[in-house]
Amino acid sequence: MAKLIMILSLVAHSCAMAMAFDPSPLQDFCVADTTSPVLVNGHACMDPKFVQPAHFSFSGLHVAGNTSNRFGSVVTPVNVAQIPGLNTLGISLARIDYAAWGVLSPHIHPRATEILTVLEGTLEVGFVTSNPENRFISKVLQKGDVFVFPVGLVHYQRNVGYGSAVSISALSSQNPGVITVANAVFGSNLPLPADMLAKAFQVDKIVVDNLQVIF
Repeated sequence: MAKLIMILSLVAHSCAMAMAFDPSPLQDFCVADTTSPVLVNGHACMDPKFVQPAHFSFSGLHVAGNTSNRFGSVVTPVNVAQIPGLNTLGISLARIDYAAWGVLSPHIHPRATEILTVLEGTLEVGFVTSNPENRFISKVLQKGDVFVFPVGLVHYQRNVGYGSAVSISALSSQNPGVITVANAVFGSNLPLPADMLAKAFQVDKIVVDNLQVIF
């Protein structure tokens, strides 16, 4: 009996883990039909007879992104929005370009683990573990180095070189999502209560007011 309970517990745990990520495909492919009014966890499937090679391809990842913004970085995503054929397949890519000392500010991918490879330049990367430890784990990467950001943890990338840098990331979701911490906290629509944020961050309310104007 004890052995049966242990087996059932393991099965339940495995099912819970499987359900936490993108749905498994039940056919060769399920090209996203972005015009469908049907609401599903992902996208409804296009009729296979209308599927074309273009639904499985993307061009332009070799083109450098424009980093002339206040953060000095830009992301070129390649997920189900760009490749409808990724629907239900649970993977995606992103190219990130960084100006000298550019930063991809702290953010979260709620639905994906990320594995990053440096193509050019020198990057400082890091993530913070969950409560209560909140341990900061970071490393400086050179060309060809690889680093993993576990799903759901706050992480960042920063170019610590004097030239531009480029990295490419693979993510374990067709639609990993991104929550930029500063934007979410200080730039939400409607704004979070400034007095609450002042108490949460232990700063004067005027600091919060200024940040909410910026974001």
